[in-house]
Amino acid sequence: MTETATPLITLGWREWAALPELAIPQIKAKIDTGARTSALHAYAIEPYHKGAARWVMFVIHPKQRRNDIFVECHAPIKDRRLVSDSGGHKQHRYVIETPLIIGDLTIITEMTLTNRDSMLFRMLIGRTTLNSQFMIDPQASYLQGKPSLPAI
Repeated sequence: MTETATPLITLGWREWAALPELAIPQIKAKIDTGARTSALHAYAIEPYHKGAARWVMFVIHPKQRRNDIFVECHAPIKDRRLVSDSGGHKQHRYVIETPLIIGDLTIITEMTLTNRDSMLFRMLIGRTTLNSQFMIDPQASYLQGKPSLPAI
């Protein structure tokens, strides 16, 4: 008996995504196969306790080049890790786990929180999130379209 492989979903080098549990209906994300873990722009990061659970509050500017639009987010802390950025600088980052929507697919993924104000994209989608479900076309953009959640 032969097994048929599930076809891979093709992504461009940048895609629209949504983070519904964080009230982010649309955010442009760079697909970064060089990054292990996905990263989300965050500032004013404050850990706190909700009962016995550890949570983190952070603020995000979800739109590129728009610091006048912000969303306050709250999420349980999954971990805190030492992460190396593309320049080799090490930083301790909070890690959250949240649903990520790309096209018609919802993936539960880990995201590290870091200030990306100086970067063009507010979010990077790393190879752990891609998890052998996707093929990347580096010449294409936004192949999966915008998420269908209400826009900010």
